[in-house]
Amino acid sequence: MAQPTKNREIQVQKPAQSLAHFQTKLGKGEEEDGALLKPILIGVAAVVLMGVAYGAWSAYQTQATEKHEAALSALQMEVEGDGVTPVPPAEVEKRMREKLGRLETLAAEAPSSRKAATAGLLASWRLALDGKDQAPAKAQDAWGRIRLAQRALALGQAQAARAQLDELRAKATPGEPWAEAFWASQMDADRLAGDRTQALKDLAEYKARFKGRGDASAFEGLIQSI
Repeated sequence: MAQPTKNREIQVQKPAQSLAHFQTKLGKGEEEDGALLKPILIGVAAVVLMGVAYGAWSAYQTQATEKHEAALSALQMEVEGDGVTPVPPAEVEKRMREKLGRLETLAAEAPSSRKAATAGLLASWRLALDGKDQAPAKAQDAWGRIRLAQRALALGQAQAARAQLDELRAKATPGEPWAEAFWASQMDADRLAGDRTQALKDLAEYKARFKGRGDASAFEGLIQSI
């Protein structure tokens, strides 16, 4: 009778040992899975946070650009009028002097995408008023032409501005650092001339060339004022 009892004890002990081994192995597996899963979750969380931060920054930049363009457009309309009723040059000069401080503030606070164009407009105002920031009578480069065009715009001379810009149109692509300033000046010339048809053509050409790389919302808002 002793022998069967011993066999039974051995048979009972073996499964118990196997169960303990399985539980230990299972615990180790869970620890390994947890160790692998943790950095994955951290990485996913980091990507999500970066996406949220980028989206918030893009929205802020867009809002800042729209706000700047609206303020700049309002200032130019106060100086140059609505483009329908011509403003005498003497009155334009008087208004420019009164509002020069506002333009200086806008130039200092301009978003990076509009800083060059706003600085160019400020230079043209100073040139027209006091002869500061002298521009050559005949521009030698694209920036010079744009500055002369902006000077003409500040004086209410839409056709003179267009004449300065015409030779730059073919090269005004995203690869040129002055391209944004060119299109902003071109749209201002269209507005000053009251030429809505040409403004719509220029907007379509701008969108076709830049295809999402430029902000057309400011130009669309400007066209609504024509």
